[in-house]
Amino acid sequence: MTSTTTTPLRLAYGTNGLTDLRLNDALALLADLGYDGVSLTLDHMHLDPLAPGLAARTADIAHRLAELGLSVAVETGARYVLDPRRKHHPTLLDPDPEARAARTGLLRTAVRVAADLGARAVHCFSGVRPDGTSEDTAWHRLAGSLGPVLEAAADSRLPLALEPEPGHLVSDLASFHYLRAVLGGPQASLLGLTLDIGHCQCLEPDPPATCVRAAAPWLWHVQIEDMRRGVHEHLPFGTGEIDFPPVLDALKDVGYQGLVSVELPRHSHAGPQLAASSLHFLRSAEGHTAGQHTAGQPTAPWSSAAGQHNAPQPTAPWSSAASRGGTPC
Repeated sequence: MTSTTTTPLRLAYGTNGLTDLRLNDALALLADLGYDGVSLTLDHMHLDPLAPGLAARTADIAHRLAELGLSVAVETGARYVLDPRRKHHPTLLDPDPEARAARTGLLRTAVRVAADLGARAVHCFSGVRPDGTSEDTAWHRLAGSLGPVLEAAADSRLPLALEPEPGHLVSDLASFHYLRAVLGGPQASLLGLTLDIGHCQCLEPDPPATCVRAAAPWLWHVQIEDMRRGVHEHLPFGTGEIDFPPVLDALKDVGYQGLVSVELPRHSHAGPQLAASSLHFLRSAEGHTAGQHTAGQPTAPWSSAAGQHNAPQPTAPWSSAASRGGTPC
């Protein structure tokens, strides 16, 4: 089905790809370029969730976002925010209950920050299953660790959007649904999804556009970048294998109204240039559909054909008419 909406997607850029800039400078850059929003990773480079004065610093950023007209999603994929020696540790799966509690506490802090910023979603991920931990233990440990975070998100009327991450316990759409089954009941209904388009290309059995349609009922946040099959490396647009017009059409077809956030966490050295070129690429791709390419015409770097199907946009469990709303490598 061809997209029937002409409303542009709401494009954002992740601050984890702008870590060489001060946060105020990064926000001004994105507003000047014409982005609709920002995905703000809580980390010491920008908004440190562990430093004193968090509430006041958050209020200042909320004011700045309002001045610039930027929407925001809060992301929690900082590599060393809790442990300066081990990437993404501790996780929600850590064998040490106190270590798991530290990650749960960080996510609850992220919910409070997101609420104070008026964010559209709060992102999280599962973590890698520790050596010596059975799958059954890991799944139930994850469900138990997420419980307080889901409650905090529901109390703040914010969607918690978990990202399937290659190599993690929740690595794909199938394992996301398995987690929902483990949670069961009301908690399952509170868990939303962050869909990383590159990750779909990397390891999902279906094309990224098909993944968008399959994910639509739970979709609250989208990350986007280029990627190659079987290689978890976030790439600038046009340097991987993804056919982008069908993906962007699918997001429109399902009525997605959240942020579509560029995630290039290993390219901060070229952040300003890539923020500009990424916006141009996505707006150009948004103006093309697979059906516009015919034999004999030049093929854009994103072009191909993809099957399309309709799917509903999610409704928050606390509202029947809610507005619709990285992990880095």
